[in-house]
Amino acid sequence: MNDPTDSDLIERTPKSSSMSSQFLYLLLFLTSLRLSSSDEQKMESVPDLQNSMYLAVDGYPCIRLLNLSGEIGCSNPGREKVVLPMINFKDADEILEPSAVLVSMDAISSFFTRLQDDSHFANNVGGVLIEPGTGIQNRTEGFSPAQKFPQAKFAPYKKNDYEWNPIGSGIMWNRYNFPVFLISESSISSIQEAASKNVKSKKDYVSNVAEFDLVMQTTKAGTHSSMSCLKEETCLPLGGYSVWSSLPPINTSSSDQSKPVILTVASMDSASFFRDKSIGADSPISGLIALLAAVDALSHVDGLDDLHKQVFEIGSVGKSSNHGSGNFFAHMTEVSSSKNETWNALKLARESLPLENIKVSPASTTNPGIPPSSLMAFLAKNPQISGVVLDDFDTGFTNQFYQSHLDDLHNINSSAIEAAALLVARTLYILAINKNELSSSVLTAIKVNTSLVEELIGCLLNCDPGLSCELVKRYITPSSVCPNHYVGVILDEPSSAPYPDYVHDVSRFVWNFLADRTSIPKENTSSVCSQNCDDRSEVCIGAETGKGTCVISTTRYIPAYSTRLKFESGYWSVLPPNSSDHLGAVDPVWTESNWNTIGLRIYTIQAAAYDRFVLLGGITTTILAYFAIVAVRSSIIKALKRD
Repeated sequence: MNDPTDSDLIERTPKSSSMSSQFLYLLLFLTSLRLSSSDEQKMESVPDLQNSMYLAVDGYPCIRLLNLSGEIGCSNPGREKVVLPMINFKDADEILEPSAVLVSMDAISSFFTRLQDDSHFANNVGGVLIEPGTGIQNRTEGFSPAQKFPQAKFAPYKKNDYEWNPIGSGIMWNRYNFPVFLISESSISSIQEAASKNVKSKKDYVSNVAEFDLVMQTTKAGTHSSMSCLKEETCLPLGGYSVWSSLPPINTSSSDQSKPVILTVASMDSASFFRDKSIGADSPISGLIALLAAVDALSHVDGLDDLHKQVFEIGSVGKSSNHGSGNFFAHMTEVSSSKNETWNALKLARESLPLENIKVSPASTTNPGIPPSSLMAFLAKNPQISGVVLDDFDTGFTNQFYQSHLDDLHNINSSAIEAAALLVARTLYILAINKNELSSSVLTAIKVNTSLVEELIGCLLNCDPGLSCELVKRYITPSSVCPNHYVGVILDEPSSAPYPDYVHDVSRFVWNFLADRTSIPKENTSSVCSQNCDDRSEVCIGAETGKGTCVISTTRYIPAYSTRLKFESGYWSVLPPNSSDHLGAVDPVWTESNWNTIGLRIYTIQAAAYDRFVLLGGITTTILAYFAIVAVRSSIIKALKRD
């Protein structure tokens, strides 16, 4: 048999060549389709590809806090990110595999209750996504993750089981070995859609997952108390800077500094289940705004130097008003002449108000004592001290969102804050002046600037304008726009003259505001200061703006942190308790875990079973292709040999 010629081969292979060409054309066609699809998405770099695959989610984390006895809050269980399929709590009677559970604000209480009562359910909760619940205040029974008696350990009375906060669930005081995020309004629709698709596509081979990056350094290092984490430098103490000021300024050059003191106090930090969403509109920022407005009102009174007195505390006052009416309650310490004097001043101030529907009443005698407040700490040091706490509640909190992210702008009334500010301003004036010198005309001339109250609310409780408002920017350059009243951590050695970057935006604003409102202008104010002034009695206000002015004012920063802590040679340590210090003995010494990054994103993955199926299919196809090639090759050789 003659060997085939080249022409014979060419003539005998047109069909095979045609099939190969068609197959090649099909591959090229499919490839061109995929490239066209990519071109439409305009992916020009690896970040573009990542953005198309992963969706970064805006949210607010629950983080790990520690004390001397253990931990509370949230963290990834180990050293790595957590990736879990998403499921909606309302769509799942049972959770059959570890999942990231999406929970609405309406169901948050029942969810965490079930988490504690159902161990099988809890074992499959690997992460929690909380819907924001904006605008829910008017259609819910309330939500407070705090305890029923906040600060019970510091109470100057024994009835620690009293419920000042009846709605309190205490969930923020538990330890969770999984990540929890509050989702922002801008991201919640994407989360809901992804979780919904998982329910509808249970039989599909893809799943929408959430990736949690909430790895806490204390978890990685195995330091599970404040003592151990401070020693290993995996945490920092909770704390910040308080501000105090004198109206009028204290004359340090005068030998007569024996005037009795009226100490007026308001808190300016809050807490929440979610670190960066601690707004605290009613509790306690309404009291802070009322105090700032009262100081502004008193700063316009003539003859402040003639006052005969240089403890009065403002608590939650933002909810006492309803359509212009207001009802405040005075919680007083043990009966004393000083207390009666304060109560009498409150009544006289109330009688001077033009609005008859604003009432002030003594708190119920059935209460065990004063409500949770800083006055408790004063009483622990000196039980004989007299004091009054002015609040918008009597026997229990009226704030249904105490220490919740929902205690926001929608949870207060500006008219209530204005009424409280006016009441406080006139009460302080009455207390600070001799009775025989009290002038009704001067008293009624004390007015609250309602525009200032509205401006302070917009600056301190809203993101628009937030800390970028003109009032704040007149004094400081804020590091962020949206206000957050979480206490934060102390970054360096505490000081009465701290570096501005180590002081919270709100503390720096309050310092400048009080220094300005309580000041006496210098005769020569032409010079501009950038940090300090020449005279010890002077301070530089507005230094951060580059247009600082030296004024005479007694306004100071006070480091606020646990008395059981000591900073030495760049390190923090815990001091042993002092048997003579009751507060130190019960001080939990709070710290916050360090972390590298915190993040949350969602994306779609193929199920592991589908991956195994594809792998098996690929192996099977390869084997079959091999045998097919061998068979085809053998047939071709046999055919050529026959020819």
